[in-house]
Amino acid sequence: MKKGLLIFFLFAISITVTAQQNLGKDHSKSNITCKTCHVCDVPTKDDPCLVPCPREKMKTVYESPDKTVDVVSLEELSKKYLPVIFSHRVHAQMSVMSGGCGTCHHYNTSGPIQSCKNCHQTYRNRDDISKPDLEAAYHRQCITCHREWSHGTNCNSCHSPKMDKKGFQKEEAKKKVMGKVHPALIEPDKIVFETKYEKGKMVTFFHDDHTKKFKIECTSCHKNETCLKCHDVNKASIEKSKIVKAQKSLDEHHKKCFSCHKEDKCGSCHLNKSAEPFEHGKKTGWALNKFHVNLSCAKCHGSKMPYTKLDNKCSSCHKAWNNETFKHSITGLGLDETHSQLNCEDCHAENNYTVKPVCSNCHENYSFPKQKPGKLVGRK
Repeated sequence: MKKGLLIFFLFAISITVTAQQNLGKDHSKSNITCKTCHVCDVPTKDDPCLVPCPREKMKTVYESPDKTVDVVSLEELSKKYLPVIFSHRVHAQMSVMSGGCGTCHHYNTSGPIQSCKNCHQTYRNRDDISKPDLEAAYHRQCITCHREWSHGTNCNSCHSPKMDKKGFQKEEAKKKVMGKVHPALIEPDKIVFETKYEKGKMVTFFHDDHTKKFKIECTSCHKNETCLKCHDVNKASIEKSKIVKAQKSLDEHHKKCFSCHKEDKCGSCHLNKSAEPFEHGKKTGWALNKFHVNLSCAKCHGSKMPYTKLDNKCSSCHKAWNNETFKHSITGLGLDETHSQLNCEDCHAENNYTVKPVCSNCHENYSFPKQKPGKLVGRK
């Protein structure tokens, strides 16, 4: 690892020296300061403190990985190396778990995909050295993940010297990676975290609830993760339920959760045993019936997190219900001709559908369900 950092540090020095030579003057005579490239006061080889790329402030249009180009051939260093055959689709699929298209294409409008060369010059002799040239941009984009994954810097993993040209056929090389996709991610049902909190050392996180019921996007939690999360060690599969011990600060542990659970009491999550899955009836006191059980949470609560508490009056959500807009047979009871002309509140006092309807407004000695205002029908 130290060797890899040393190589990177020497590479950074070579860029600086080359920039000085190409500009024809040293840094002290240029209109730059240390802060032009470094965010800290004392950069080191272990932590060069390079200024982060401003891609977060740039505009990028998202495109689904399965609709993107499959394979790309990078040939900007053709004088020294053979073309780099790049599996774009696999990387696009992996990017969904981090920054998406904007990770690489950090300035793209709704028009054609912009080439890196449109912004990053192919030569080092430039006035604005705060913007990396094309070679530096490529390396800065790729080298972090590849170094983390392999625990070193091996140029030949991407670049083959031209002396190895014998037997190389670009189209054949492209065919070898064409059609490759990233294996489907196996999502865990739940994860149980062990903590040091004395009043409740176990926190159960129901992953499937958050992704399927609450419809939370993967990047809400996994935005800043890299390939190292899965590929650093040999993990043939992800267990559906496992105990996880993570060494993080208190703020790091809670940062992702507090966007929704900041107002919750500690005891809501911290228990002394593994928790049970979320059940609407137990948690809220109102069990979902057959009409609501398959709805997404956002259908009733909206997309804004955290969800706000609702009452259980149908009219709170279904304000437009009347005898013309509501198909009564969906309840299993098709109204006869007489009752289908009545207003809902004629049978459901104050539009309260949580109690059984009344018949006394029109009939003496009638009650539901002994007498029914129509026929039972199959739910449609």
